[in-house]
Amino acid sequence: MTNSHVYAIIMAGGPAKALWPVARRKQPVQCLDLFHEGTMVARTVKRIMHVVAPERIVVVTSREGKAYLSASGTVIPPGNIIAEPSARNTAPCIALATAHIKTIDPDAVTVVLPSDHDVRDEEAFAGIIEAGVRIAARKNGLVTIGVAATYPETEYGYIQIAGESVEEVAVDGVSGFSLYRVKTFAEKPDYATAVQFLESRDFFWNSGIFIWHIDAICREFERSLPELYKDFSNIHQHLGTESTADVIEDVYSWIHPVSIDYGIMEKAEPVFMLAGDFGWTDLVSWDELARVSAFRDNAEDSCELDVQRIDSQGVFLRKPQGKVVCMIGVNDLIVVDTGDVLLLCAKGESHKVPAVVDQLRRENRDSYL
Repeated sequence: MTNSHVYAIIMAGGPAKALWPVARRKQPVQCLDLFHEGTMVARTVKRIMHVVAPERIVVVTSREGKAYLSASGTVIPPGNIIAEPSARNTAPCIALATAHIKTIDPDAVTVVLPSDHDVRDEEAFAGIIEAGVRIAARKNGLVTIGVAATYPETEYGYIQIAGESVEEVAVDGVSGFSLYRVKTFAEKPDYATAVQFLESRDFFWNSGIFIWHIDAICREFERSLPELYKDFSNIHQHLGTESTADVIEDVYSWIHPVSIDYGIMEKAEPVFMLAGDFGWTDLVSWDELARVSAFRDNAEDSCELDVQRIDSQGVFLRKPQGKVVCMIGVNDLIVVDTGDVLLLCAKGESHKVPAVVDQLRRENRDSYL
């Protein structure tokens, strides 16, 4: 297998609830510049370009996301930016991109990664991706990346390994990537269960990053999600024709949302996990963003001169430039001010933000969404 057969699928769609009110329908989370280092999707593209050439990177996004990316001067070829008619979770998203890649290269190895992750060690990230590609090229299994759990996070999924490492994978002559058989996948746990996972030492955080040969994932789609496989085989046959858009629109009008974890990974055999340590965080909430920001120079606010603090600790603030904020005797808060919306949230409670978004939607206050 040569690098010319390695492709990347970047999932850059889905709802923007978690980081509302900064993330909106017209400005999806993947289009946000959260750390003054480029948008989330641009940083993801830059990260994977250490392994995959830009012409072999496919981005699946919303219609709004495609319009934004097309206007942003991205290095991704326009034909590689695919818009889903509607969000249907990760399995249909991956199936659509897989159909596109299979048309180009039926011997492809694909790396699937979300666009809303933060990675602090890009060199280590590239190394584990290259190790995963070598394993996946054998065609006999699916590979996922697990991250060592360091605290009992309840907003992450988990992966349980089955015993000792089955292989040490070397990249550029350097060993150090441990490969395990996966025993099971676990959904987001409650706190007590997350503590048990952490203490067991055989559970890892599920990074949501997958690597597989295109034959292997097509085989698993056909076995575990046969109706979805049939629908996207139909899309594959019509790609590049005048009916492409109509066929995709038609398929998305009836398919049901299903995650790749539940639909494929929990049933596939064999599934392998590479253990990685590359400074990974899934930005699933404002709490996670606040935690990541603590490691960065722009820790709490890019306009710190406009913030006055008296007897106040642990406040994460995001506000418009030029607005002066004074804090007196407040602690452990998340404050997000977008001008038209002010979010005040106790730290540890930001996982409830999507409930506010749902409430506004029920009240037909769409201008705030």
